[in-house]
Amino acid sequence: MKKIFQNRFTFLTLFSLLVIPQLNYSQFKEVVHPDWSKNIGVYEANVRQFTEEGTFAAFEKHLPRIKKLGVGILWFMPIHPIGKLNRKGTLGSYYSVKDYKAVNPEFGTLEEFKALVKKIHSMGMYVIIDWVANHSAWDNVWVKSHPDFYTKDDDGNFVPPVPDWRDVIDFDYSNKELWKYMIDAMKFWVEEADIDGFRCDVAAMVPTPFWNEARKELEKIKPVFMLAEANEPELQKYAFDMTYNWKLKDIFNGIGKGSADAEDIVDYYKYEKETYDENDYRMVFTTNHDENTWHGTVKERLGDGAEAFNVLIFLLPDMPLIYGGQEAGLSKRLDFFEKDKIDWSKFPYSEKFETLLALKKMNKALWNGNKGGEIKFLKNSDDEKILSFFREKDGGKIFALFNLSDEEINAEVETEFNGTFENLFSGKVISIKGDYSVELKPWEYQIFTGD
Repeated sequence: MKKIFQNRFTFLTLFSLLVIPQLNYSQFKEVVHPDWSKNIGVYEANVRQFTEEGTFAAFEKHLPRIKKLGVGILWFMPIHPIGKLNRKGTLGSYYSVKDYKAVNPEFGTLEEFKALVKKIHSMGMYVIIDWVANHSAWDNVWVKSHPDFYTKDDDGNFVPPVPDWRDVIDFDYSNKELWKYMIDAMKFWVEEADIDGFRCDVAAMVPTPFWNEARKELEKIKPVFMLAEANEPELQKYAFDMTYNWKLKDIFNGIGKGSADAEDIVDYYKYEKETYDENDYRMVFTTNHDENTWHGTVKERLGDGAEAFNVLIFLLPDMPLIYGGQEAGLSKRLDFFEKDKIDWSKFPYSEKFETLLALKKMNKALWNGNKGGEIKFLKNSDDEKILSFFREKDGGKIFALFNLSDEEINAEVETEFNGTFENLFSGKVISIKGDYSVELKPWEYQIFTGD
């Protein structure tokens, strides 16, 4: 769903403190990331738009190509049946869930999904599915069986969580029975389909104590990976492995539009270091289903800098996201409520993504959380336009320079390190002793590796 204003989150935090029964936090363990998540990226799959058929079976044909990219986690947008009552558009929103323990028949059957998960696992990748815990469809199976699970107005009518989300109705988390049913439904997918975790929609609109309880119960089955569509640090203590790095994405958009510059990225990471624990994973991205549909394609938002930013996300902390179609240079806004197939006729970014994800796998400087190297921004003679940084961990080294402007720049970089480095894409070897002089064309980048 679309990002919600901060005051909504503040209200819900206060709500959880005053209304939601508080838990004994001694029963929770702080989040321990699955070991397999330390050096991989995530790939978001929109099954409806991925193929002409829009099915699990048709999607499976793309798995060898996705595996070749080097992706570690496949995140499937909601796979559940979509409500018909008050539906938006012809096909409705994926985030209007009619039954939490069923599969959207447009995509296939439960058995076909289980087979898909098994195939993905056999290829060395992991699966998370979108989970919509804040609201459901108006005709969800719980509306009749458990109407007390829902928020109502003074006249006893169901209400949407946000006026514009008229196709869904809000859950009332002061009802602890709802917690049991929702966690039971989440456990169903881990136990029945052997998925590896969840991407949780508008996670900050659901009380944090619920998520803490859900993580605790899921971990009894198997280690899981939890991604919150949120940026609140407190969500990552007991419940979530990773949160969205929206602020960084907004800076990218600002640079693309000329209202921000490279120094804003440097300043942002000072905030990041003060706000998050060193082992909190942050998801870095230029696009996803919301950005693409509601705010524009990468090209629309980032202009001629699109390629530079698409590469940069693989070098910054922590986990890069590829939105399905991004490797094909997705050049249109995909319709959210109708069929709108991705064009797979060309793959302008596949080779670069393969190279960058392979580098992330091997070079510990780029690993996630505190298993990776701290990012050290380097002074240069044009800090507003040139982003220069160095990362190092257990012998792995990354030295990167990005011209985030539409001007040709000659710059001197205060490297603060010496050594021999190889250009990731050209193979050219350089020796650095003291400052480094560089000439960069508009939006050009140079990435060097060392060991």
